[in-house]
Amino acid sequence: MAFSFTITKRDRSSMARTGVIETPHGAIHTPAFVPVATKAALRGVSLAGAQAAGAEIFMMNTFHLFFQGQHRIISELGGLHTYAHTDLPLMTDSGGFQVFSLGFGREYGLGKLSEANNPGNALHYAAHPDPRHKNLVTITEDGVTFTLPENGNRLELTPESSMAVQRDLGADIIFAFDECTPPTASADYTAAAVERTHRWAKRSIAAASSHQALMGIVQGGDYVHLREHAARTIGAMDFFGFGIGGSFGNSFGDSKTSMYAIVEKVNAVLPEGKPRHLLGIGEVDDLIEAVQRGVDTFDCVIPTRWARHGTAMTAAGRVNIRAAKYLRDTAPLDAACVCAVCQTYSRAYLSHLSREKEIFGVMLLAEHNIHFILNLMERIRHATSTGTLSALKSEFAAYYK
Repeated sequence: MAFSFTITKRDRSSMARTGVIETPHGAIHTPAFVPVATKAALRGVSLAGAQAAGAEIFMMNTFHLFFQGQHRIISELGGLHTYAHTDLPLMTDSGGFQVFSLGFGREYGLGKLSEANNPGNALHYAAHPDPRHKNLVTITEDGVTFTLPENGNRLELTPESSMAVQRDLGADIIFAFDECTPPTASADYTAAAVERTHRWAKRSIAAASSHQALMGIVQGGDYVHLREHAARTIGAMDFFGFGIGGSFGNSFGDSKTSMYAIVEKVNAVLPEGKPRHLLGIGEVDDLIEAVQRGVDTFDCVIPTRWARHGTAMTAAGRVNIRAAKYLRDTAPLDAACVCAVCQTYSRAYLSHLSREKEIFGVMLLAEHNIHFILNLMERIRHATSTGTLSALKSEFAAYYK
């Protein structure tokens, strides 16, 4: 079965649209959230459990399944679908984010939405590098060499090897190899990285399997002119769809504002009839804002990561279930939620489990958070189809921003 993307409905007051991505392993109804199963497993909830909650696709991480050679074993055993025992469509990223996270991100403690300030027109950072966390990445025209923190061994990833690993893993939708730049990179550095990413994109196309749907990635940091240039360049290449990656600004609040503006500019340039994926973004307000700006799919670890830290996503905002005020609270975690966790357990019990760092507490919060965000996406699809997306946004605006 061939891959396809069909737009089924457009919102009249925004760039939002609903659609269907068809793959050999089934359909994905968009806008869709893609739970991240980094090492072929979700943290705290089974793939089957997430599927029962409404998941139609999972994201798995190329780098983490590559650096110990696990991809070869997975290939020998029939690919990720057989290995992880799921019949749903799968995505794998390219390893490009680890170029940032194990490089500048590790050295300077930076994230995609940085709290750093860029003091000038050079490659600047908010603080001096931490000698305990060295940059583990060397970038050349050929590709990237990683120094593994576990043992000091060197590992090379190129556009060709990234495509080869993703072919071994056997995901339905894969991504071209790219350089994810830090949020504090200068315009000059970012421009050079963008051009390198474009050259790597051509090499990724040449090396990719025709049995997988390849997505190109638009980089450019928070520089709008570079983002628009990247969208034109990547948008003209023979990709099934497009990812919007990288960082978006120099402070957390400004990053969100910058991200929304950039996503809107990029999607105004990218081809209308192909799917657009926002990489690594998954907070409630960001999902709604990005859908209004034409994004079709998202992946993020937030639902399971927050669960490990005792945080639940609810209709009334984030809940830090470890707070002492919940120790005697017999109410459900979220009165508006119909998941099994909210129908069965009290806030008091969940608070106790989380404070005691019980694994079962992580499992219950992860199950709830996954259910919550997948249910939110279902509501976003319905609201987009019925012209009520602005009303849905207003419903959450007081709690998530």
